[in-house]
Amino acid sequence: MTQQDTRVTAGMIVIGDEILSGRTKDVNIGAVADFCTDLGIDLTEVRVVSDEQDHIVEAVNALRALYTYVFTSGGIGPTHDDITADAIAKAFGVALPINAQARAMLEARWKETGTEVNEARLRMARIPEGADLIVNSVSAAPGFRIGNVHVMAGVPVIMRAMLEALAPTLKGSKKVSSVTVKAAVGEGTVGGPLGALQAEYPDVKMGSYPQMGKDRVMTELVLRASDEARLAEAAEKVRAMVAAAHAKAGIAPPEAD
Repeated sequence: MTQQDTRVTAGMIVIGDEILSGRTKDVNIGAVADFCTDLGIDLTEVRVVSDEQDHIVEAVNALRALYTYVFTSGGIGPTHDDITADAIAKAFGVALPINAQARAMLEARWKETGTEVNEARLRMARIPEGADLIVNSVSAAPGFRIGNVHVMAGVPVIMRAMLEALAPTLKGSKKVSSVTVKAAVGEGTVGGPLGALQAEYPDVKMGSYPQMGKDRVMTELVLRASDEARLAEAAEKVRAMVAAAHAKAGIAPPEAD
């Protein structure tokens, strides 16, 4: 088998008028590029398109025919201009109903936060028929995968969390394993020690993801590496760091990771 035969490729579509106008500065391209590099996936093309359905459909159909994977960011929120789900459904020629699992996930989070269920918010539960959900550990509103297209949020911290959820499902040129450590403290508490551990283990990717809508502060620390021994070693040090933070704050740890 040649190198060309084993090459895994990706394209990315960044969706949003706010990106093209300059009102919002995109950081998701860099996050996806780093993510793909870690997995041995060649990110080959990035397109930035406006909030116009035909433009999104055209870009999705073009890139999904060219690359192993397609990643999109933006346009899956609750407002009228969040039309990515509509465009993906049109590109694949399928319906876009309210997904029961997505609705249950959202309503569980809204119950925690006392948020009203309304028609606008339920737009985030519309998922193309035949798609699988991408878990959003930050704010619950899921992304989805249909065919080789992975549809994710534009908010950077949510986008990164969705990428971490996707990592075990993607096939790159190298196997990458991950470990999640839950901390019942905020990012500000673990940020310094986690940065020091990242410097100590540059071959282990470490990310922190604050959890929204919980009844107490919660941060998920995700570690990812192709060397399982190094991953296990780094994870033990992260667990010890988190345990020390819990002890110092005098709080009980969350459920085991």
